[in-house]
Amino acid sequence: MTTVDDLVEPGDRLSAVRCDGERPLADLAPGARATVTRVTTAGSPATARRLRDLGFTPGTVVQVVRRAPLRDPVVYLVKDYEVCLRRAQAACVYTVRADG
Repeated sequence: MTTVDDLVEPGDRLSAVRCDGERPLADLAPGARATVTRVTTAGSPATARRLRDLGFTPGTVVQVVRRAPLRDPVVYLVKDYEVCLRRAQAACVYTVRADG
């Protein structure tokens, strides 16, 4: 039986895409639009609370505006304003592709 470990070279990064298309906000490319499905407490409960306070709530459409040259931080358009997050913070927000 072949496992994922047999197919991936050491050091390669696997994308955290689930079967239902859910993926972390940190993995989206500039220009992409997605709908927030959930905010996890992977970092800390305080971080998850702050993200929800900033507007990253289930059902909210988020757009990736631009990314810094070294991929961190990233600017997102959320509810008519721009928010800049580090990749570690954006990894706590899970999304699915937005329709339209």
